[in-house]
Amino acid sequence: MIFPRIVATDLDGTLLASDRTVSPRTRRALQTARAAGAEIVFVTARAPRGVRAVAEQAGVTGTAICSNGAIVYDLGTDEITGSLPLDPASARKAAQALAEALPGVGLAAETGRAVLTEAAYTRRIADDLAYYRQVRSVFDEEQPIVKLLALSPAHTADEMAAAVTAVLAGLAEVTHSGEHGLLEISAPGVTKAATLDRLCKERGVDPSEVVAFGDMPNDLAVLAYAGAGYAMANAHPAVLAAIERRTLSNDEDGVAVVLERLYG
Repeated sequence: MIFPRIVATDLDGTLLASDRTVSPRTRRALQTARAAGAEIVFVTARAPRGVRAVAEQAGVTGTAICSNGAIVYDLGTDEITGSLPLDPASARKAAQALAEALPGVGLAAETGRAVLTEAAYTRRIADDLAYYRQVRSVFDEEQPIVKLLALSPAHTADEMAAAVTAVLAGLAEVTHSGEHGLLEISAPGVTKAATLDRLCKERGVDPSEVVAFGDMPNDLAVLAYAGAGYAMANAHPAVLAAIERRTLSNDEDGVAVVLERLYG
């Protein structure tokens, strides 16, 4: 039997249960896939600091694709081995367009190792508090912006995307991973799928040899890229509308169900 050579999986809402843990069943399924020769690749919006502990819990080593494709991260060495930041001029233009379309929007910049926040960006992740640093402007700092974050609590992420996606076309990639009022903006052409494609080419892996899992709009390109892309039962409506293959929800071990069938 020929097994998929790469398992590309999102984390939040996909591999992780709602309590943000890896279930014993999912850990066993990942180990079964690895024993069959598959490489497990996390493909996530999370920054590297939010991935390593999950990898340890899941028993996964190797390479992770972080920050929606802007970072390639070595789980074993804790090193960022590749980075695709926004061009500073393009980032400034994107910020101006966001401010015009969404008055009062708050900005933050993910650098790969820290988060620079402006005063209007009030969102905080408890586990990340040590990595936040408030600044007057994210553009005053001479640090790479691997992901520009835009916060507008008065809007849904879908509303925000509808307001700015056309305006930012060609200037930046706009997506979101389900957080209310939060957009995630990357350099043009930087997506989870584009970085996964480069990783596959390095390994001589065809897209048909990839199985992928996801639940949010930032996963759509990966699910379409993979030979077998599975939408979680709890996925965003846009994902469910676009992706034919389905599995159970993240709280029902949906990833494990498919991996058990493929590799068990």
